[in-house]
Order: sequence, then C-alpha cells, then structure tokens
Amino acid sequence: MGVESALTGGLEGVGDDGIAPGDRLAGMDFRAHNAEVRSAWEALEAGDPYRVPVILGASTRYFLRSPAANPGGVDFFRYTEDPDVMFDSQLQFQRWSRHNLLQDAELGLPEMWMIHIDFQNFFEAAWMGCPIAYPQGEVPDTRPAYGDDPERLLERGAPHPFGGLMARGLRYYCRFRARAACETFLGRRIGVHPPWFGTGTDGPMTVACSLFGADFVCTAMAEEPGRLHRLLDFITDAAIRRMTAWRTLTGVPVPQDGFMMADDSIALISTAMYRQHILRYHRRIYDAFATENGRGIHLCGDATRHFATLRDELGIAVFDTGFPVNFGQLRRDLGPRVRIQGGPHVELLRRGTPEQVRGEVRRILQSGVMEGGQFVLREGNNLAPGTPLENTEALYHAGRQFGRIRELQ
Repeated sequence: MGVESALTGGLEGVGDDGIAPGDRLAGMDFRAHNAEVRSAWEALEAGDPYRVPVILGASTRYFLRSPAANPGGVDFFRYTEDPDVMFDSQLQFQRWSRHNLLQDAELGLPEMWMIHIDFQNFFEAAWMGCPIAYPQGEVPDTRPAYGDDPERLLERGAPHPFGGLMARGLRYYCRFRARAACETFLGRRIGVHPPWFGTGTDGPMTVACSLFGADFVCTAMAEEPGRLHRLLDFITDAAIRRMTAWRTLTGVPVPQDGFMMADDSIALISTAMYRQHILRYHRRIYDAFATENGRGIHLCGDATRHFATLRDELGIAVFDTGFPVNFGQLRRDLGPRVRIQGGPHVELLRRGTPEQVRGEVRRILQSGVMEGGQFVLREGNNLAPGTPLENTEALYHAGRQFGRIRELQ
C-alpha cells in the first residue's frame, strides 16, 4: 500500500468518503448517478441516445480562482513551475469537483484518480522558443519570439521532441509517475494521463500566430503565401515528429480512434482562405494520427462557417464549439449524424439567474440541434471563475428535462 498523499490546506474535515463540510453534492447517491451516466454515454456512443448528456468544461483557471476549490491560494506561477504543487493541486481540484460540480461525469470518490501535466495552451510556442509570461492572476501565455524575423525560426531548426519545454515536461511526467506509484489520495490510487503537451497540438495556424503574431500570419496569407507556407510546413513537421515520439513513449496509439485537435485561429479567416492555406496542414495531422472513427475538433470563436468543409474534407464527426452559435442552423448544415457539443454563453452562466439559464437551455435544445440525438450540452466555452453553482445546476437539470430523446424501455 502506498503512502497517503497529504495536501496543504483544503482537506480539513474531509471524511473517508471524500466529502467535506459544505460540499453541494454531499447527499447524492453517487453509485446510482454514475450507473445512469454510464448508460447515457453508452447509448450515445451506440447511436441510440435516450437523452442529451450534460458536461462542464472547468479548466485550471476556474479552480485556481475558486476559494472553495483552492483554499491555499495557489497561483498559476506556483502551479506551473513546481511539479509537486501541480500534482497536489490537481488532486484537490478533483476531490472538490467530484463533490460540487453536478454533471454527466463520474462523481464521488473514483477507483483511481487520474491527473495530468498541465501546461495550458502555451506549450507549443514555448517549446519553439517563445518566452512564457504570467499575467497576474491569469492563465500563462507566451509572447511572439519571431515577429521581427519569422525566418529565424527556420534557421534555429526544429526543436527536439524531448528538448526545450518538453524536457521540463518529461521531468514532470517522471515525477508524477514516481509519486503516483507510491502514494494514494483519500485511500485511492493515483494514475497519470499521457501528457497532451506531448501527444497533441493546438493547430498549425494558432501556433504560427503565437510565434509570429496574428497580424503577420494574416497579412502573409494574403500577400506572401509562399513565405507563410514554408513556415507552416516547418511547424507541422515539428508537431508530427513531437507527437509521434511522445505517443511512442507513453503508449498512445498511432493512429488513434477519437483523435481530436484544435486550431482556434482559423476563426480569423474565410473558408476560401482556409481551403487554400490551412486545410493541407490539418489533413497531414489527421492522416498521421487519426483513424476514420470519431475524428473531432475543438474551435473557439465562431468558426461554424468552416464546419461543413471540415466534415467533407477531413471526415470530422465531432465538433466542440467554443462559442455560442446558431445550433439549429448548424444541425441543418451538418446533418443528423455529426456530434455537436455546445451550450449557453459562459457570461450568461456567470451573471444570469437560474431561470435565465433554464430558458436558454430550453431554447437551444428546442432549436432542432437534437435531431439525430448527437448533441452534448455544455457551457460554451470554459466555465468562468465565479459562476454560481446554482446556475451550473440549472444547466444540468434543464438539460435533463428538455434533452429527453426517448423513454427507456
């Protein structure tokens, strides 16, 4: 039996069942909830859903800015720069989430805690040489390192898959796995997910915008496309080598069912420009890492004008929308077999009333988006710090009520 992991703060009064005084879900029958949730997801995956699942995308920013989830006041700098702080904080956040955020996910104590190395969305640009910045109280980001001379990136050469920030990530991964092998938390074992910063990508256009600045990327796309393509080729080649190496190390399949990537910056351009300048790089990545089963993409901003092209050209079957969109029209555009994920604006959830949240959920679910049953209701997108739990619970209950597709036999 491993050593019990002890966190600084946040565990006062936590019982053997993982419940602390004040937990919102303290009276829930977790076993019954989890069994029904498994049934709902299995039905969705089998193509015969009986209701719309409801989830919450609560990122590290949400937890760090929540006094209840982060009573020790850990900030992003400490969290990111110290692997032990990151390890301990994630366990604390999971305990709090599983007993306070009502959603269609496993709640209560797990058989095994699963944590991951969390480098947010700065990992690719930082790996390629951009400095990391820590705005006070906010998510770390990078500053463009090659805006004055983009070709300097090519002269520098592709970073090693395990070099630069990735070397630090590998140290974190080894530290996480070493601790997980000999510690428990609230009597449960700890596992470590393969790291997304090694095995995934935020997309070649988004990385280019981080490296050179969005103004250069968009201007070069219009005026110097050959120059931009040399840079995008370099970025894509480097990403594929890194992802292949990390997947080999951590056992993530190549190719993989359900492969998902992002490229938020394509919201800046027209579909004609996407086809001409970016599609070829997305195709290379999907061809390298995705089977034909469950290809997905997450896109922040309103990029829905690209969705039909992504479906037709890349076989994307799962779209995680990162901004409130016209869900009824999107369903009509994509047809009944494509899965769409999305929901109310995060500011409505943060500032509105439960009645307003309920009304918006009803409007969305009655828009036609449920045709075919391939819809997952969630906040749209990234649950904001300070969102009242009364509102997330209103989202959940309204989703259960208005998202009924058929009655169980």
